[in-house]
Amino acid sequence: MPRGVGHPLPAESPDGPWDAMHEELSRTGSAVLYAAMSHWLPVGATEADLRRRLGRDWRRYEAFERPRIRERFVASRLFLRHAAAAVLHTGPDLVDLAYQPGGRPYVRGCDQIDVSLSHTEEMMVVGITRRGRIGVDVERADRRLAHTGSERQACTPYELRRLDAGKDAVRNDTMVRLWTLKEAYSKALGQGLRFRFTQFGFALEGDGSGDHAGAGRRAADRGGEGIRLVRPDGTPVPGSEWQFGTFPAGDGYVVSVAVCDTGFGEVADLSVGTTLDDGLLDTLLGTPADGYGRSGGPAGLPGAGAVQVDPAARAEGAGHREP
Repeated sequence: MPRGVGHPLPAESPDGPWDAMHEELSRTGSAVLYAAMSHWLPVGATEADLRRRLGRDWRRYEAFERPRIRERFVASRLFLRHAAAAVLHTGPDLVDLAYQPGGRPYVRGCDQIDVSLSHTEEMMVVGITRRGRIGVDVERADRRLAHTGSERQACTPYELRRLDAGKDAVRNDTMVRLWTLKEAYSKALGQGLRFRFTQFGFALEGDGSGDHAGAGRRAADRGGEGIRLVRPDGTPVPGSEWQFGTFPAGDGYVVSVAVCDTGFGEVADLSVGTTLDDGLLDTLLGTPADGYGRSGGPAGLPGAGAVQVDPAARAEGAGHREP
């Protein structure tokens, strides 16, 4: 199967580009989707409807006081739930999101896929892989990072030398690519804020240190071509399990993706209907199984009432470094 990271797909409604997403998963094992937050807000939803659609996330939603943060939280979780549900062939209300201590989301009980979520301003991005681990990050393409403290905070000595050797016209484009790649990589590792950006670096084809003006933007259009993980001194990190990509998305945003092939192979059938045995459902629920979609349990977790909201999950925005 071809390896790589495909271009992000627009997903402007719950109807989604789900067929295209399945094609991308079949082709590369991973898929990345992006959407405007406003397109995923549940306009006119009652409290009862919102509580049902958010599931365990309802308690996190209630903890936010600012309306804007609540809107972003609702839109991003509904987006993630619908994307995961389309992959797992189940309903979005049955997708049970949980969170690692650093705030990284996962689908409880469904380790055949890995998910990642990022948002900034009006843009949201979801990544899904069946190859191992995935991390995504999104930032405005014109976010000012060049010639700021962000360079010393985020760049290795090798990257600083490459920036200084490059053309100033593409310096900010390169910084945005580097920043989002590092965010995506640290998310895929599950490290979040615990992993200093100066401890690892990237060598980018077309970073402006060569002879071709505008090469950085063209390289970003090609995605993962020429992106290599390197040590702080610029020496390559051995191994081929990591794949990276940076892409333009929406109206003036850059999306970066990091995917790790863990080497355990892929699950051909991702449907939750075949993941759990009916007899096991009977035993766990103590009632005759009546088909997964009617069992009342979320994806991967029959019997929704036993496990409480993860108390270690941080407030919205955890694990994201502001430039």
